[in-house]
Amino acid sequence: METNGSRSFVGVRAGVPLGTAGIETTRRVHRRCHRPNMSTQPWDVVIVGAGLSGLSAARYLRERDARLRVLLLEGKDRVGGRTVTLQIPAAHGDDSWDFGGQWVSSSQTSVMELIQELGLEVYPQSTTGKKVYHMGGSRAPVRTYTSSIPSLPPLALLDLTQVMWKIDRLLQTVCVEDPVSAPRALEYDSMTLHSFIERNVWTQSLLAVVKEALELSTRSVFGMEPAQMSFLYFLMYCAAAGGALRLLEATPGSAQEFRVKGGTQQLCVRLAELIGWENVRLSCAVKAIRQYPDGIQVHTSSDSFDCKAVIVTCPPHLAAQIEYDPALPTERQRLTQNMPVGHMIKFIVTYSTAFWRVKGFSGEMVVQPSEDCPICVTYDCTSPHGNPALVGFIAGKQAADWSHRAVEDRREAVIRSLARYLGPEASHFIHYAEKDWAKEDYSGGCPVNVMMPGMLTYYQPSLRRPCGRIYWAGTESATCWCGYMNGAIQSGQRAALEVLERLSPQLLSQDELIEARASAASPPRSRGLPPPWCRRPVCFAAAVVALGAALLLARHGGWHAAIGRVSAFLQSVGSAQLLNGLKR
Repeated sequence: METNGSRSFVGVRAGVPLGTAGIETTRRVHRRCHRPNMSTQPWDVVIVGAGLSGLSAARYLRERDARLRVLLLEGKDRVGGRTVTLQIPAAHGDDSWDFGGQWVSSSQTSVMELIQELGLEVYPQSTTGKKVYHMGGSRAPVRTYTSSIPSLPPLALLDLTQVMWKIDRLLQTVCVEDPVSAPRALEYDSMTLHSFIERNVWTQSLLAVVKEALELSTRSVFGMEPAQMSFLYFLMYCAAAGGALRLLEATPGSAQEFRVKGGTQQLCVRLAELIGWENVRLSCAVKAIRQYPDGIQVHTSSDSFDCKAVIVTCPPHLAAQIEYDPALPTERQRLTQNMPVGHMIKFIVTYSTAFWRVKGFSGEMVVQPSEDCPICVTYDCTSPHGNPALVGFIAGKQAADWSHRAVEDRREAVIRSLARYLGPEASHFIHYAEKDWAKEDYSGGCPVNVMMPGMLTYYQPSLRRPCGRIYWAGTESATCWCGYMNGAIQSGQRAALEVLERLSPQLLSQDELIEARASAASPPRSRGLPPPWCRRPVCFAAAVVALGAALLLARHGGWHAAIGRVSAFLQSVGSAQLLNGLKR
């Protein structure tokens, strides 16, 4: 059994522990990049964290003012933050897969522009074939479907449609930059997402399918349970992505649309090359930040660095572990102490053939986890080189339960579950590898930190507001696709602009000066951008009437034929997208 930095990464062949060959290439790169600490010398900007946010901030600073001396300090022995690409055995030899952030979307302009600038390529997520849907408990029937609509009972489908419509109608009222300006903001920030589900799901006393589907969606997106986050925060997060369904889909413009050839960690590696590895210090965790009237000092366990400004890009729960002198404002302290991070275990299983494709499956499964099945979601993860693989997630309470078990137990449960839903061929795998992000040093969880009830109402402005010479970035502070790689890049560039306003204001345009000062002061009172189809209330009426008609049609022509006619009708009036998210 081999680990990457800590016990977070584990790779196991079919019955044989993996030696170092599977990850040695990646480790050699990081060792070559490491530079020993140098003596204390003045810097203009020190950036805490060498993930996408920190590296994007550094690049932006250097591009706008080449005279600035910028230093990045990273606690890990690699760059990349919550992205990491590793090699594991596959059908045609070792190949690369992402064990952290994996997908990008055409609607994520910041990351797509960076991919193009760095000369990288993307390719679409494979979704062709039957999808597996198993909700309602272990004794419930396993359903398959090929459209975007699973074979749900009619009442459950109607109920799920009305809940999703209600969520998208509410997120239209939420301003991502200033969510507390939304009507009923205090009410929604006083309840959890779980409370909203309990109040608005009609069929929960008869059918548990709708409630389970919403809970599973929360785990797959946040790595958390609905009871752990504010409902207002959930609405804000959805608004930042342009709609709730975008978080769940692999359709154009949605979160799982594309993958990056060669892996997403390349983004950070290439940014580090552009900035210069001599300006990146690995295995240099920041312990303390001390501000003085004329500057600021950053301390690691073995050295200190004087500078004029600091950008902290690590996740909020890690930023809270740094010692600050003078102490940060109470609002900032309380916020970071109440932003728990999700828990996900990501696994990849390689095979000699893509047997699921041969059998007509897409590799996509949505499963209600149980005592015997830890999986919540899987996808086809075949590499661009044609090496067949499946990727899946153990998330939320299942991750907490299974994290304490032996890797052999998790592997056996995962393979057994894949064989149950895709066939006995799943038992004949080449390699099983997983990464438990809760055990990753200087991560402590994945994919994102969320806000508990009350945090947005009382403390949200301190998420981005500078504290003296300390500026804040990280995907949690983004306003466009927060929680994703796109949000990390956007937040890094925003913090860099704020620093430039302090250090090099003469280089900024009047509009940039206004933008930097506004983002560092009070949030603007603008509205988030909901998906265009949500702006027409008639869509919901059409959906309800059409689905009601489906109940009658089903008696004569069968439910599948009926729902097909209804889906065609909804598409003709522009509201079929209300149903697209039901496949998760």
